[in-house]
Amino acid sequence: MSYQWDFSGVWEHKDMLLTGLLGTVKLAAISICLGIVVGLLVALMKMSSRRGLNIPANIFIEFFRNTPPIVHFFWFFYALPMFAGINLSPYWAATIALSTQSGAFYAEVFRGGILSIDKGQWEGAKAIGMTYRKALIRIILPQAARRMVGPFVERTFELTKTTTLASTLAYADLLYQAMQVNSITYRPLETYSTIAVMYFLTLLTLSMLIKLAERKMVIH
Repeated sequence: MSYQWDFSGVWEHKDMLLTGLLGTVKLAAISICLGIVVGLLVALMKMSSRRGLNIPANIFIEFFRNTPPIVHFFWFFYALPMFAGINLSPYWAATIALSTQSGAFYAEVFRGGILSIDKGQWEGAKAIGMTYRKALIRIILPQAARRMVGPFVERTFELTKTTTLASTLAYADLLYQAMQVNSITYRPLETYSTIAVMYFLTLLTLSMLIKLAERKMVIH
């Protein structure tokens, strides 16, 4: 018995899938930006000589790196209102869950990149009167960024794929919208094959943009 493929139903509801794709891109983009900010701050805290900073940073990194992402999604959406009286929408619960977990991974990327720069760079910056902050922004991070591209790309891809967990909170991402389309069309193979291609094209586009940015960094 051969299966008869029929994408007409999926095509008829393409607007739902495009809405889901937009929701996925929005969630991933905001989470990546927030995750990078969180990661840099946590990395600097972990590198600090002050125990009041590096101990909380270590706890943050180890907790979010060693617990399943879906637990964070459920905790921020279901547990936070119970314990703190803070009600988050599915979008914000997913955003915070993704940002904190990715921040823990980005923190280690930042720390590794910064520590890979020769100490002489720090000493040279200090010798010409630069503060720690100026040396970090103007001298250290630009050099470290070139060495962090690979790990950043890998983590960014993982974050984008992890956005599918937002569907468990009924956030209208691509997977959630696909489930809605499937409930209407009863064509799971066609529906999920279509979103697989959509995810592939999205990540392929992201990969090409990152490679372009990497080439420009090398040129400069």
